[in-house]
Amino acid sequence: MSAKVPRNFRLLEELEKGEKGLGAEACSYGLEDSEDLLMSNWNGTILGPPHSVHENRIYSVKMHCGDNYPDVPPTIQFVSQVNLPCVNPRNGMVDPNQLPCLAQWKRENTMETVLIELRRYLLVLTTDGYCVD
Repeated sequence: MSAKVPRNFRLLEELEKGEKGLGAEACSYGLEDSEDLLMSNWNGTILGPPHSVHENRIYSVKMHCGDNYPDVPPTIQFVSQVNLPCVNPRNGMVDPNQLPCLAQWKRENTMETVLIELRRYLLVLTTDGYCVD
């Protein structure tokens, strides 16, 4: 059995990666407030994929990591208006049951994992109201 990395250590790793821009080129993230000692509230940015209706658009999201993160996924809310079946059009909340990386959350997943999957879904057409591969 391997040791679990504590929440704050994990979030510090993610903060460092986000601040140094070591992640995916089309996604960025960082703390909403640098004074947030609990590192709960984060901002993320997703660049619209090229050759799509989202090209040249920048989408902003808020991410909240609760006390049980990374055992429990963060909650994600789009600040920018976006038309995705897995996003509530009234409040911008991402339905975790409709986004596979949240529905089948693994402790190894990160906020970057979620941002990358959301960006991928900006390219995907849907047939029945669900985000599909």
